[in-house]
Amino acid sequence: MSREQTPLEPLSVASSQPLYLQIKSALAQRIQDGHYQPHERLPSESELMKVFGVSRITVRQALRDLHGEGLVFSVQGKGTFVSKPKAMQNVQRLQGFGEAMVPQGYEASTRVISVQEVRPPQEVAEALGCKQSDLVIELKRIRYLNREPISIDHSFYPADIGRPLMGRDLTQDIFPLLENEFDIALSFADLRIEASLAGTGEEQYLNYPVDSPILKIRRLVLAQAGRPVAFEILSYRGDAFQYHLRAER
Repeated sequence: MSREQTPLEPLSVASSQPLYLQIKSALAQRIQDGHYQPHERLPSESELMKVFGVSRITVRQALRDLHGEGLVFSVQGKGTFVSKPKAMQNVQRLQGFGEAMVPQGYEASTRVISVQEVRPPQEVAEALGCKQSDLVIELKRIRYLNREPISIDHSFYPADIGRPLMGRDLTQDIFPLLENEFDIALSFADLRIEASLAGTGEEQYLNYPVDSPILKIRRLVLAQAGRPVAFEILSYRGDAFQYHLRAER
């Protein structure tokens, strides 16, 4: 059925749910079922006021809630648009990319850019507990969700761990490989999350414009004995990915 044949339904004045929440729910449902596509403009505030018979304040409260949930974004002078859905990974669990994404129904894949022995930059040497004169294994990969590039994974491993990896299929998740084939029991990871801007590397590999928002993760993975196993710099497209955590008081 076309959109013209499925107009927005009137609000229920008998409902205990506030009018703005009814509007928000109606619009959210249309976004989630694909009636409104990513980057498509929603009806204007005036159009929504007319359809639902409510004030501008009520419409704006509904749109604010949609903004808060990341379902829409606004462009000054042009209106409100549907956001591209973002994949989500829970930082409370130490998982590889595929381990986290596949159970959510995504098709996850990987392309290896390079794997080589290098002298580590100072940041990497400090994280792995080695000297800058030592050799480490550097692995660069592009990660894809539903065949669209979503991140650049830049990983470093101590030489004795990384060299055996060089002969393996590195398009798969590394964590299960370390645990199941190399008998390295992983324990936890320290993460630092920061906002950044895309550079020429992200533009080239992620098809993402320079100066667009990037979610940059620095992740130090440690074995149960406390030894650093990997130091990773993960650069995610800001329009396509989010991390989730729960903070208890």
